[in-house]
Formats: sequence, structure tokens, C-alpha cells
Amino acid sequence: MAADKLIDKLKTFDDFVTFAKLAEQAERYDDMAKAMAKLTETEKKLSPECRNLFSVAYKNVVGARRSSWRVIHMIENKAETEARKKLSVEMRERVEKELNTTCVEVLNKLEILLGGQCAAEEEVFYLKMKGDYCRYMAEYQTSNEDPRNEAKDAYEKAMTVAKESKDKDGVALMSPTHPNRLGLALNYSVFYYEILNDPDKACNLAKQAFDDAISELDHLKPEECKDSTLIMQLLRDNLTLWTSDTSAENGGDAQD
Repeated sequence: MAADKLIDKLKTFDDFVTFAKLAEQAERYDDMAKAMAKLTETEKKLSPECRNLFSVAYKNVVGARRSSWRVIHMIENKAETEARKKLSVEMRERVEKELNTTCVEVLNKLEILLGGQCAAEEEVFYLKMKGDYCRYMAEYQTSNEDPRNEAKDAYEKAMTVAKESKDKDGVALMSPTHPNRLGLALNYSVFYYEILNDPDKACNLAKQAFDDAISELDHLKPEECKDSTLIMQLLRDNLTLWTSDTSAENGGDAQD
């Protein structure tokens, strides 16, 4: 409650950004998310720095609850007594409610951000994010086809924009080594592997993205080198995991 009052006092763009950065350093991601949510209501269009703050905040808020859900789900499945199982079910449902509230909140904000005029890089960023949060919902709403269908549509649209967008001279705006394009391919392949249970498609997506990036390494921009090479490593790690005999429950996900 005290944090909410503090956030309510934030007025200027710099106030919100400063608070979000401070909350991130303190690992107060719920407070960070609330601040960035309010900023999206006033700004409508976010700078690259603010897009990343928005993404990091909610990624950590949801990430903690996704981890909790997995642990509770495992305990529920292995419960030795009916009492333990009942408590596990109740706790899992509570976490699912929290997850659902946060994911719906993010998706509503993304609709606003996608509703304005977006450059190709912005559109890919937001569509990838939309795909991610629909994917998170599909993890626990296993009987509901809507989240997985929405995730697939968002990822597909993002991939089309990433591959086909060009400047006035016909030069690709997002090369195969662009971090956002690589991150999109990574998460889209994870979606196919974990949610749609289609390892062949997952591997094809990951391998194509990796091979395309390798062929363009000579043109990799210095400022993108660290992020791009990290995601390429994750793509390669997932391919190794998915094509081995080892059980691969959770593939690596892009870090925003």
C-alpha cells in the first residue's frame, strides 16, 4: 500500500523512469511493473529504454509466479495424502489467478501500444511480448485453446514483420542477427516445443534462425554483439537439448 501511494505521487516521465530503475536495482519488480503500467497509460509510445524497463518488470513478476506454479504442480502430482493434495490444488489455483491477472494486464497494455504507429522494431518487440504472455497463459490453461492460438498468431505476425520490413532503399530493417529477431525465433521455437509439442517444428525454427545469423555474422553491429551472441548460444543449447535423448521439459527463453 505504501508503495502504491509513492507511485501515485509520480508525475513526470523522468519520475517514472527513475523509480522503475530504482525498483529494478532493489529487485522490487511488482513496484517496477506498477510504475511502468502507469507510464504506458500516459505515454502511449515508449522509447527503447522504456520498452525494456516495461518488459523486464513484468518478465520478473510473471517469472517468479511461473516458477512457483511449476513447483506446486509437481508437489500436487506427488502428494501422498488427500489433505496435502487439496492444499496444493488451492495454492496452485491462487497462483494461477495471480498469473492470469498479470498476463491480462500486460496484454491490455500491449494492445494500447500496438494501437499507435509503430516502427518495425517496436511492432516486433510488442508482438513477441504478446506471444510470450499468451504462451505463459497456455502453460496453465491447458484446456483452453485461445491462449495458444493467440500466441501462435502473434509470433507468426512478428516473424513476418521482422523478415519483410525494409527501409526506403530496400535494405532489411531487422537483419538475421538483430537481437529482437533472434529473441523472437528463440521464444517461438520454445512455444512449438513446450506448448504445441512439435519438436520438429521447434528445431527447424531454431536451426533456421541460428544458421541465418551465422551467415550474417560479418555484418553484426558492435552494439548488438553481446545480446545477439547470447541468444544464438541459447538457440544452439536448445537444439542440442531437443535433439538429444535427455528429457527437455523447459527450453531456454529469451531474456529481455
